[in-house]
Amino acid sequence: MATEEIRVRGTVQGVGFRPTVYRIAKACGLRGDVCNDGQGVLIRLSGSEAALAEFIVKLQQECPPLARIEEIIRTPITEELNFDDFAIAHSVTNKIKTAISPDAGICPQCQQEIFDPFSRYFRYPFTNCTHCGPRLSIIRAIPYDRCNTSMSAFAMCPQCEQEYHDIENRRFHAQPVACHICGPTAWLERADGKSVTASMFSMLDDVDAVCTLLQKGEIVAIKGLSGIHLACDATQEATVQKLRQRKNRYHKPFALMARDIDIIAQYCTISPQEQQLLRSPAAPIVLLRRKGLGIGEWGMGNGEEKLNQQPSIQNPKFKIQNSEEELTQQSSIQNPKSKIQNSIAPSVAPGQNRLGFMLPYTPLHHLILKRMNRPIVLTSGNLSDEPQCIDNGEAKEKLSKIADYFLLHNREIVNRVDDSVVRVVGEKLQIIRRARGYAPAPINLPPGFENIPQILAMGSELKNTFCLLREGQAILSQHLGDLENAAAFDAYQDTLNLYLNLFEHQPEVIAIDKHPEYLSTKLGKELAAANHLPIYPIQHHHAHIAACMAENGLPLDASPVLGIALDGLGYGEDGTLWGGEFLLADYRKFQRLAAFKPIAMIGGAQAIYQPWRNTYAHLIAADSWENLTKNYGDLEILKFLEEKPLKVLNQLIEKGINSPQASSAGRLFDAVAAAIGICREECSYEGQAAIAMEALIDEHSLNHPKENPNYPFNFSFFDNIYCIDPSPMWSSLLTDLQNQISQGMIATKFHQSLAKAIAQMVKYLTQEHVINQVVLTGGVFQNCILLEQVTRDLQTSGIKVLTHSLVPANDGGISLGQAVIASAQLSA
Repeated sequence: MATEEIRVRGTVQGVGFRPTVYRIAKACGLRGDVCNDGQGVLIRLSGSEAALAEFIVKLQQECPPLARIEEIIRTPITEELNFDDFAIAHSVTNKIKTAISPDAGICPQCQQEIFDPFSRYFRYPFTNCTHCGPRLSIIRAIPYDRCNTSMSAFAMCPQCEQEYHDIENRRFHAQPVACHICGPTAWLERADGKSVTASMFSMLDDVDAVCTLLQKGEIVAIKGLSGIHLACDATQEATVQKLRQRKNRYHKPFALMARDIDIIAQYCTISPQEQQLLRSPAAPIVLLRRKGLGIGEWGMGNGEEKLNQQPSIQNPKFKIQNSEEELTQQSSIQNPKSKIQNSIAPSVAPGQNRLGFMLPYTPLHHLILKRMNRPIVLTSGNLSDEPQCIDNGEAKEKLSKIADYFLLHNREIVNRVDDSVVRVVGEKLQIIRRARGYAPAPINLPPGFENIPQILAMGSELKNTFCLLREGQAILSQHLGDLENAAAFDAYQDTLNLYLNLFEHQPEVIAIDKHPEYLSTKLGKELAAANHLPIYPIQHHHAHIAACMAENGLPLDASPVLGIALDGLGYGEDGTLWGGEFLLADYRKFQRLAAFKPIAMIGGAQAIYQPWRNTYAHLIAADSWENLTKNYGDLEILKFLEEKPLKVLNQLIEKGINSPQASSAGRLFDAVAAAIGICREECSYEGQAAIAMEALIDEHSLNHPKENPNYPFNFSFFDNIYCIDPSPMWSSLLTDLQNQISQGMIATKFHQSLAKAIAQMVKYLTQEHVINQVVLTGGVFQNCILLEQVTRDLQTSGIKVLTHSLVPANDGGISLGQAVIASAQLSA
């Protein structure tokens, strides 16, 4: 007879782990107990050596679907413990080391129950069990017990309590368990405050009535699992346009939700991997290639339309001083009934060849869409650039002029979590926005990071996330948005405060971006000063590269890689703006080997939203305006630029007034897009021009590159580094415009040529440096055409290529890089 204490770490709370332990222990004839505590799950077992060994094997084989075991530690117990049977004990509160499970989409069993008229969960919109439902969005503290969640407001009825305590029931210790009698309720309200009665719709209930409202062309704000959405019929152009106008969002694509795969398959091709992602517990928005119509028929957004503190982190164990003064297969599902009955409204995703689809991931969504035979728009319920609303009162105050109706409920959303966005490139998952369903699942760090101090990395300014590092794991927050907006910055601080408390994380080091004006940088400095902590400023593109190294498992002392970081902007080591970088880097340091040729950003940040500024800067960097007008004066782009105050612009450049030099790959994309007529005057979000240009790619030309000569690039030596100079490209591109070559063909040639230029630069650098691996990172590499072209060219040369999958290539992954660099530098 032996007795052991078994420690299990990982995502093991709130996922049905203890009932599984109970069932296996009983089946093995073992006695003892199991409880949740701050480190995960603690099991004490007494029985024969053989039974204990069998238990360990079965525990790993029969792990619940949402659980992930990171570590099992077995420790013999010498003292005698008198167990009569096996039991589930109360949770123990101690040092927090366990993981918190992300919210999970509804499981098949619960979905079946809500449509079963003989089930007591029939049409109950908050049905869940241990295999699905809310987690991060309702939790206030761990252990993950009902009393530490927003479900504590609902006392269980006798039947729910019976299921909760029944070891054989799927809802055994499912903390959010609830039903019609005792759980949260949903109701419908009119935005104008007038009363709503079921007789107005003759429907089953308020949730069912939403379907009728959507079919009638109304806009409905729907409080879901982790935030409030705005919904409308995606096939009614007038309604979608009404939503865009009311939301003051004219270009950014809307996400879609459809009842089932068959409906999605009417509009998009879906590979088996994409289908699996749609149906996964994470249930993200998946960017799918749309079928049918040419891009022009979907309406190209040309940008010509009118586009209409103080830190407050409070953690009892993380000191904030004087908050006011010192102080985020193409096998494709071919639907036999593939004839499109209702076309997607053109304004859903102007200029896009992909649509972002998700499946219903809560009972509420399933009940709304049961009678809906076409997709709906389901976009974040927020004012422009602000965080998604999560509170009933806040939603009614901010969204009453956008929505016609509200479907609300009385379960508090504690933690705001946006929908995740993913795509499949080749056969590899690419996460574009890591949020619901993925965060805050920990990311295991490579060898060498096991014994590291607790580090807080503050992230970037745009697409912010923050990262907590401890004991070989990185806990990356959900996507928190752009901190330029005051409400987003407030939400960032609230979420940071929540995470620091939830995980009892006490930073010993703070890592920040080197850009002195980022709000996350300023907050990091204030927190470091208030808590007397060392601070590590991390170069933006080094962080991009380190994040990709970490998620690809490169150990702490790995040899340097060649990192190619292409994005919009980052603060460079020399005080200039970088954005097209070739860095020889390991976790501790880097050497800048090459970059794109710096070009003036006329007007600073204005150049991000007015792409023509980049075109002009690139053109006059390539040739004199006199020669350009002489040779290409008949072109629309030249005539357009002639209308601008060129003398003033020239003076700004010459005197360096608000026109910083930037080696930005993102701005090069903007310049080319504007030259060929895409988003020329304005764009409403960073990257819009590049995304629209990618959508124009001519696949035939892409697959037959020999039919189209590349645009030339120069390779020079500038300021002691190699440069990719696009100057010679411009005369060829302008000549193509004179020859009336199509936008799609020019876009294709640009992508191919740029990929070739990048690969050629790598070839030059490998002649002078030992380079075995190349990392492709930065927001520009979310362009799957460029990513695939560069990857193929490098692999053809025998170079191993590392890309992102677990974290976004854009700034959403940068906090992970900041954290591992700070850790590595600390250990040097």
